[in-house]
Amino acid sequence: MTITELLGIQYPIFSGAMMRIAKHELVGAVSEAGGLGILASAGLSTDELRAEIKATREITDKPFGVNLMLQMKNCPDLAQVIIDEHVPVVTTGAGNPASYIGPLHAAGVKVIPVIASVHHAHKMVAAGADAVVAEGQESGGHIGQTSTMALLPQVVDAVDIPVVGAGGVGDGRSIAAMFALGASGVQCGTIFLTASECPVAEAYKQRVLAASDTDTIVTGRSQRDPVRALKNPMLEQYLSLEQENASADQLHALADGSFAKAVDQGDMANGTPMAGEIAGMLTTIRPAKLIIEDLFKQAGQVAESLVIN
Repeated sequence: MTITELLGIQYPIFSGAMMRIAKHELVGAVSEAGGLGILASAGLSTDELRAEIKATREITDKPFGVNLMLQMKNCPDLAQVIIDEHVPVVTTGAGNPASYIGPLHAAGVKVIPVIASVHHAHKMVAAGADAVVAEGQESGGHIGQTSTMALLPQVVDAVDIPVVGAGGVGDGRSIAAMFALGASGVQCGTIFLTASECPVAEAYKQRVLAASDTDTIVTGRSQRDPVRALKNPMLEQYLSLEQENASADQLHALADGSFAKAVDQGDMANGTPMAGEIAGMLTTIRPAKLIIEDLFKQAGQVAESLVIN
């Protein structure tokens, strides 16, 4: 069964569940355009999540999902909201969803964990996952250590459920490459930062559009929590402190609240504007519908034109 058949969507594309960003405005637009928009529940109360679900349904009657960040203390309560509201799809991250899969399946919810290794993929299959998202380190935000080009085909070969590729999708060529590597679909985050419906500060969008191919930086490796974002003075200072073996307290004092500064205030000097390595490919702000249609139109053209001698 294809991912589109499994989820009842037109295009095999998910929007990434970017915390504070993947809200109903963007998620509803992606789903209405035929993809699978995914709400970010991290940082929300149960009432806030319920409101986001209802607001999404005011935009579209098509399938959408909710992401559960399993490290959140109120995750059990958020999962119950998902069940009560009959959300059809859940993606998970930052933990093992095994204890949630049974109750979610009983409620008719498809469960798709985000994984960064073959080992994790095997564990998710054993737990009963319906599919997995194999996310490479090219992605923005919290990342693993293996590139998409290496990770995706190894996961595809290791499991017998659909695998969605994530990390490094900037145009139709990269979608065609994902499918050539065995993906059943793709998940995209950075490109949807440039969607007109994306509710980030305008300065954040413009910073993405201005990025070059070498403009991302990875911090947090010393804390075993690497994060990819667009370079700025604060993040360069953070990386310098890491290299000098600064204490966790020093690092937290510098970066606390920095993601909110980027998303809500558009502070590109002191915030953490998470974005993937493909930011340098993005040059225009477009509606989510046009982003999706252009991606798959180009992917089809690329696939038809491939000649391997």
